Amino acid sequence: MAEGDPGVFSATALPGDPRLLPTVTSAFLGTRVFRDILHAAGVFSGAAGDTHRADVPSPLGLRMAAPGTHSPPQSFTLNTWTGTFSHTIQSPGYTATQQLYAHHSLVHLMASSITIRRLDASTHPITVQLQSLFVPQSQDLDLRPGPDFQGAHYIHGQTLVPEVEGGPRPTVHLLWTPIPQSLTLGGEERERRWVFLTAVAGSEEEAKRSYSAGLSLLAEGSLHRSHVRAWAALRRGCSVELDGPLALRQALHGCLYYLLSAVPPRDSPGVPFHGISPGGLSNGTRGEDYWGHVFWDQDTWMFPNILLLYPEAARAILQYRIRTLEGARRNAREQGYEGAKFPWESAATGREVCPEEIYGAQEIHITGDVLMAFEQYYCTTQDQKLFQEDGGWELVEAVAQYWCSRMVWSEEEQLYHIRGVMPPDEYHSQVDNSAYTNAVARRSLNFATDMARDLLLPVPEEWEDRARKIKVPFDEERKYHPEYDGYSPGEPVKQADVVLLGFPLMHPMSAEVRRNDLEMYEPVTDPAGPAMTWSMFAVGWLELKELQRAWSQLEKCFSNITEPFKVWVENSDGSGAVNFLTGMGGFLQVILFGFTGFRITRSSLLFDPAFPDNITKLKISSVSYLGNKLEVTITREEMRMEVTESSRDPPASPLEAVLESGQRFPLWEGQSISFPTAPGWIQRSPSRTP
Repeated sequence: MAEGDPGVFSATALPGDPRLLPTVTSAFLGTRVFRDILHAAGVFSGAAGDTHRADVPSPLGLRMAAPGTHSPPQSFTLNTWTGTFSHTIQSPGYTATQQLYAHHSLVHLMASSITIRRLDASTHPITVQLQSLFVPQSQDLDLRPGPDFQGAHYIHGQTLVPEVEGGPRPTVHLLWTPIPQSLTLGGEERERRWVFLTAVAGSEEEAKRSYSAGLSLLAEGSLHRSHVRAWAALRRGCSVELDGPLALRQALHGCLYYLLSAVPPRDSPGVPFHGISPGGLSNGTRGEDYWGHVFWDQDTWMFPNILLLYPEAARAILQYRIRTLEGARRNAREQGYEGAKFPWESAATGREVCPEEIYGAQEIHITGDVLMAFEQYYCTTQDQKLFQEDGGWELVEAVAQYWCSRMVWSEEEQLYHIRGVMPPDEYHSQVDNSAYTNAVARRSLNFATDMARDLLLPVPEEWEDRARKIKVPFDEERKYHPEYDGYSPGEPVKQADVVLLGFPLMHPMSAEVRRNDLEMYEPVTDPAGPAMTWSMFAVGWLELKELQRAWSQLEKCFSNITEPFKVWVENSDGSGAVNFLTGMGGFLQVILFGFTGFRITRSSLLFDPAFPDNITKLKISSVSYLGNKLEVTITREEMRMEVTESSRDPPASPLEAVLESGQRFPLWEGQSISFPTAPGWIQRSPSRTP
């Protein structure tokens, strides 16, 4: 790989803080390199607020060491193109290389290989020590040994404490290749590779099947190759490239690596998906990364990127929310409301598992955030099956019912109020009429109404009435949105809140009001707040074509990106969640929605590109829209679009690009069109049928 490849991160030493080591993760398994534990998706132990990802002992947390006192040069590399971490020791006379990866298509399998290669004509044996902290026991699982299987050791056991009383206690089955204390290359050998497999699954049968599959790929010499092929296909399908500063390109590839590691592979529709926590599967032990719980971070911050690039994975995220709908109904009932209230923190059941009561009771915008993900999905895919057959409509209806029951009528203002909430800005609680919360509730009700009409279902009158009459605070004099009733300008704010009205909520407002909101909140937002905040200011300034201001906001994100493996931390002082996918999601939205001006509406995908000065070109290989995949290339001067693929079943809608000037360009599969960069939209072509 050429020096300066923005997708390969190398170093000669590891960061001092082990939390900043890179993660290797699939949809089902995740670990940090050199760590003695791993996690399996959906496997939590502990009751209610104590529920956390169960620690599974990891046989692959091993590390090579050269014997003797000298310390030879070493290198550590994360290759985001192959989804592989490697560690190399350069000794006089030989090299030893360890590779570690979570197999992308065999999601229950992780593998590590060690290769010793002789560099000279010597004939003495070469030994490398293996240091491992592996102990086949866990504080969260009652693990018992079973009989060896095809050369692997076997342990299995259940989690100790269910999330809700009488609830399920998942079982973990673990098979692994025994790890010796050292490896020796014989005097007559030039090179040798040893491979260690670990299979983890919820059933003995699946664990054995995955381990056997690994062994047979190994026998064909194609275990690593099959992983790289599956991973590279995902990276290609979600390819985003830009011409700009190296640090920005590295950050982009880092974000894509860590976020795409967390989504299900294309060929696993049968496996239920368990959502994405702020720090991903590799984190989430008790006391770390919010215990592995799922927040709005998934639905608001990560989801839009996944939807644009990979709608099948976006659907799996929505199915996680549908699966937890019963828990959300219980939450609403317990608080005295109708419908469903999604938990501020969600694990396996959808019941509230936030350890502090105030968030679950007051930070209720989460329910609207979940529904907004469903709305964006429906607008870009028109997938009615999710709603008609797979439980989506029941969720939409339950959210609308919740919002109606959570509102009260104000005689004085002749408007509906939502009182006693905590807005996204967690420095304030027990406020009335949070602008963001009320705007997202309104959006929920409007979507429920539109969806009912599309499905030819009756629309309850109160949905439309309340959407029309809910209060979203607005200061007529200063022409900006106060964060809540009684907010006074200059009051400090923890994180992006009112600025989210413009994007992603697209709440109707003039450019003047949009600017005033940005000007009002930018200086009072806590510089030590969470990483995703600055991206939303950047998107706002890009919308207003204030390119320098946008860049200075985006630049703030770089203090949350650690070296050398581009692992994000939640707060710039290093505190909070690590491998902070939420911040990465915000950053990717600047590129995928900010630079492009993409906005998802009911009838079209708007575009209106704006690049800061140091960026000259952006190419997104596969924007998914209404069953089509579009390659979109943007420079300051020109936009180029081509439909590269259209689904046959169901047939994709034929598309056209329309400029604000009125020019229309039909988008035919395999034909590239280009036009001078200008605002416009992509829509279903009215004249052509599939």
